[in-house]
Amino acid sequence: MIELHPLKPNDREQFIKDNQEAFNYGALEEFGLRDDHFEEDEQIISRETIEQSIDSGEAYRIMQDGKPVGGVIISVDGERGDLEILFVSPKVHSKGIGYAAWCEVEKLHPEVKVWETVTPYFEKRNIHFYVNRCGFHIVEFYNSHHPDPNDPDMSEQLDEQFHDGMFRFEKRMG
Repeated sequence: MIELHPLKPNDREQFIKDNQEAFNYGALEEFGLRDDHFEEDEQIISRETIEQSIDSGEAYRIMQDGKPVGGVIISVDGERGDLEILFVSPKVHSKGIGYAAWCEVEKLHPEVKVWETVTPYFEKRNIHFYVNRCGFHIVEFYNSHHPDPNDPDMSEQLDEQFHDGMFRFEKRMG
């Protein structure tokens, strides 16, 4: 059984490390050690990015049988929700944990009519997960010629890290 537990302050550091491990796993799986997609200190997702998401959203530990197996950070504004971060430990990939966690997120916020998220172009596993498992649709492709108009830092990030682009997904509920 999968449950979402609000992130506790004393688990914040481990949550960040677990998040970085999961994201790095995807990049290393795709690119091997020849990767230039890391934000800082050999991390695909920086501590600063994770901390900003935690501080401005709702952070949860994904728990299975009382043990942490991942995490999720969302933000909700009325009928709109943003999936900031969702990660599952590479040790338990392909066991339905991410999908079960996403279903729990939807139950937490039945008022949300449109969920949104983004993922780098190279995260084929994520793209499959969002589209084929969770019911999201790709609605936009951000790249150096078409940066995210709502994220002024995106142009710089696209140039430095994800120069080949990011997909934006939406899931319309009901």
